[in-house]
Amino acid sequence: MSQLKELPFSTLQFYATAPYPCSYLPGRQARSQVAAPGHLINAGTYSQLVEQGFRRSGLFTYRPHCDNCQACIPVRVDAAGFTPNRSQRRAWRDHLHLQSFVAELAWSPEHYRLYTRYQQGRHPGGGMDEDSRTQYAQFLLTSRVNTRLVEFRNPEGVLVMVSIIDVLDDGLSSVYTFYDPDIADGLGTYSILWQIEQCRALNLPWLYLGYWIADSRKMSYKSAFRPAQFLVDGQWRDKPEAAIPRAPADGSPSF
Repeated sequence: MSQLKELPFSTLQFYATAPYPCSYLPGRQARSQVAAPGHLINAGTYSQLVEQGFRRSGLFTYRPHCDNCQACIPVRVDAAGFTPNRSQRRAWRDHLHLQSFVAELAWSPEHYRLYTRYQQGRHPGGGMDEDSRTQYAQFLLTSRVNTRLVEFRNPEGVLVMVSIIDVLDDGLSSVYTFYDPDIADGLGTYSILWQIEQCRALNLPWLYLGYWIADSRKMSYKSAFRPAQFLVDGQWRDKPEAAIPRAPADGSPSF
């Protein structure tokens, strides 16, 4: 148990978890630092924690705290300065027909069916493809901060994508997105582009995308949204190449 002097939260404590299998680097063990007690983490406090590299999973606010590894790099996109590349422009055009709706952050059989199809189609064998209704609800539907659930439907009203987004003091935090796995690639990219546009509409400077890992193919897409900043050694930097802590060897946009 420890208190972080760099964070102005005298009432919060920070606990290191026991090691568990890393989800991104095979064969490695990971640990997290968890902020507690959770009921004291309101929207304002959470905004400051995110700026220091934390994220949340349901009611748990955490950041990587691994032994001898600092491969997880928090990344945030400069919404005002963002310029899409060719493939991103194509993804925007391909899915611009989708209609977005802010829905209640509550249980929906329709959402859960899509979530299950997405996990089974895109991440089979990853563990989340077997999530129960309770696990799904704890992961995505429990929040003490300012959270939005956004539906994306085609012109016929069919649900094709859901994004969970936290509203921060200085931006939006992309919590999780799941979508119809049978639709052509580009939906995930479109969801990020849509969130960047929402940052611009709300005059918020940053879209926080969570962690980027140089050695993880799952995370490679995050470095394609530029300009961006990367949190290294407690400082937000424009270029991660200058000092990437890699894993040990052993182990409306202007379209």
